[in-house]
Amino acid sequence: MLARRWTAVLACSALAACADQPTAPPTATRTPALHPSRVELAGAAPNAVLQWNQTALDAVSNGTLGPPMVARALAIVHTAMFDAWAAYDATAVGTRLGASLRRPAAERTLDAKREAVSYAAYRALVDLYPAQQARFDARMAALGLSPANGTTDRATPAGVGNVAAAALLAYRHADGANQDGASSATGLPYADYTGYVPVNTPDAVANPNHWQPLRYTGRTGVTVVQSFLGAQWPRVIPFALASADQFRPPPPVQLPDGRYRAQAEELVRLSAALGDREKAIAEYWADGPASVLPPGHWNLFAQYVSLRDGHTLDQDVQMFFMVANAVFDAGIAAWDAKVHYDYVRPVTAIHYLKRGQKVRAWAGPGLGTRVIDGDTWQPYQPAWFPTPPFPEYVSGHSTFSAAAAEILERFTGDDAFGASVTIVEGALGIEPGMPTRPVTLAWPTFSAAADEAGLSRRYGGIHFEDADMAGRTLGRRVGAAVWAKARAYIAGR
Repeated sequence: MLARRWTAVLACSALAACADQPTAPPTATRTPALHPSRVELAGAAPNAVLQWNQTALDAVSNGTLGPPMVARALAIVHTAMFDAWAAYDATAVGTRLGASLRRPAAERTLDAKREAVSYAAYRALVDLYPAQQARFDARMAALGLSPANGTTDRATPAGVGNVAAAALLAYRHADGANQDGASSATGLPYADYTGYVPVNTPDAVANPNHWQPLRYTGRTGVTVVQSFLGAQWPRVIPFALASADQFRPPPPVQLPDGRYRAQAEELVRLSAALGDREKAIAEYWADGPASVLPPGHWNLFAQYVSLRDGHTLDQDVQMFFMVANAVFDAGIAAWDAKVHYDYVRPVTAIHYLKRGQKVRAWAGPGLGTRVIDGDTWQPYQPAWFPTPPFPEYVSGHSTFSAAAAEILERFTGDDAFGASVTIVEGALGIEPGMPTRPVTLAWPTFSAAADEAGLSRRYGGIHFEDADMAGRTLGRRVGAAVWAKARAYIAGR
């Protein structure tokens, strides 16, 4: 399927060896090509920020972290880079050490910035993905830098990067994410320590307003019983939000309210009407296991913007700092709603409402739309991952995407995006042989891309409309808050 296509590959004759070069000013002729698997711009030499972003996305797609954890990881990497870069800017201050790392004007060269941000990114990634250190060592070697250089001499770029990363990592190790597992009885990294217990079990629905963990056969043939991934996430310290619930949306509709049944009926109708385009949208945006997940998807879009507009290293440090932290705080805000409302997924609600009834819906891979038993309805998802392991409201896709779109619109000064991607004939994974003809998804604006990301989860059968729309609103509010906070650091406040 399309799952592993989100590891973006920047077009360069040898990406690992591309040197940082000042790039041309933005022009209307810089048109990158966005494919399902990569971003290309002929002749582009990606700067160190893009190279480390790519390396981080490679780590994400080869790792096992869930969406909010990935958002946090990307935010840590790009915040460490920002904090190191700030030492070589005349005005900006770091998020942890303020202006204390500031270097004299004579030292503020492109080479110094490149080295400092590289050491910061390297230290952050090794901390976040220790099993993939060889990947990060290779990136350093390609940049002509030694991973063994652990100097803390602030008069050197390597020292600036190492010190900036160390300060940030020390802060984030105590931010409530439980990265080292020490806060939980299991000792597993990122495990829940809040004592969350679901109202429903995989075998019985005690309350149809609440999330039901599922039992199913996973991709490797092993039986999977879901547990709430990230139940502790509202306790994670945000970047810009005053609290996880600062923008908490109003509650979702509850049974016996008639709107509960209406939203389920609407999703069944969407399922019955799935065509090539709707299925392509659902799979393109799925970002499930073995991909860079929704947070990484918007980093791919940021790469596109960088190449489209001919960004310098300075510009990319700032843009990725903002995008990554917007997506990070979006995850905290979305998971706050998921924990607080503990809301039912569509598959549970539809089975509960339609048991003993017939419905017209998508019947499964290769079966098309048919009349089926209501309690056999299934979302348009792979059988080995039928729905994500956490409650429904609000949509993480919608929240992540709206927050990132808000930043990209503000950073570029325009909502214009202009990207498109073509899903070739037969490329879909859930529905073999589909689409029957190429499907092009085009987004004239960042807003259009974010809206389609939210809609895709309704086509995929894992979110109701209210969760999508509330997530879009929530993400915009988070994005605006992160923009203001990041701009303050850039302005030296």
